[in-house]
Amino acid sequence: MRPIAVIGPTGTGKSALALAVAERLGGEIVNADAMQLYRGMDIGTAKLAPEQRRGIPHHQLDVLDVTQNATVARYQQDAAADVEAIAARGCVPVIVGGSMLYLQSLLDDWAFPATDPAVRARWEQRLAEAGTAALHTELARQDPAAAATILASDGRRIVRALEVIELTGRPFAASAPVIGAAPRWDTAIVGLDWDTDLLDARLRQRTETMFADGLVGEVTTLIGAGLRTGTTAQRALGYAQVLAALDSGDDGSAALEPTFVGTRRYVRRQRSWFRRDHRIIWLDGAAPDTVAATVRAWRDVS
Repeated sequence: MRPIAVIGPTGTGKSALALAVAERLGGEIVNADAMQLYRGMDIGTAKLAPEQRRGIPHHQLDVLDVTQNATVARYQQDAAADVEAIAARGCVPVIVGGSMLYLQSLLDDWAFPATDPAVRARWEQRLAEAGTAALHTELARQDPAAAATILASDGRRIVRALEVIELTGRPFAASAPVIGAAPRWDTAIVGLDWDTDLLDARLRQRTETMFADGLVGEVTTLIGAGLRTGTTAQRALGYAQVLAALDSGDDGSAALEPTFVGTRRYVRRQRSWFRRDHRIIWLDGAAPDTVAATVRAWRDVS
């Protein structure tokens, strides 16, 4: 059973398309959205509620507490096991999401550079003492190319890059996996996107709906579950903005506009990443029958 991957920027309708394709082909869903791995992070990640899943099994949803750190390596291992188990049952694995590294690691079976807890701890201590800006400056000194591709606010990735540079003695990019000639399992990769103006309007509506549906209340509940102590979950779009608004004394509503702006910026990054992959068959989200087009792409892959 050849898998289908439905990928693309946030807000393009990937979940709905994947669900319809799985229903048509007798498939099961494998999530590839890093933040949907977390229990309780539902509204801000647009996670389908159980009653919306049409009885179709979903995998890699709600597998982590917000106090745990999601990692690409662990996701790759667990999601690959799900894909192979689904195929062994005679069903079609339908992989869906927009988390770039997670998708690429799964579809290209990436091998990750080694890690050393002592080296990592030392850089994390430097991060805690000096802050992200100082550590980003250090990364720029050691590896300007890596610093150019990693946000100065992304402390976790800065630490990882410095760890790899120290362990390998080579630039961080030298250890970066590459896009292969053919995807793992001969997966058909379908990309969903919209005209930029139309997608911006969808993102605006999506953000407003999340806040109307209770995103602030969801964040408040998750704070009680330890959201602030987890490195990964608290940085999720929407959640980070609400936390910042609450910390400033606001009721959380001031986070709406920064969430929309941040999401739109993230979409630009996703587009840039995914457009490098020559294997993706792109579909217009406004087209009348993306389900049929996705099924055709799956059947035509060789």
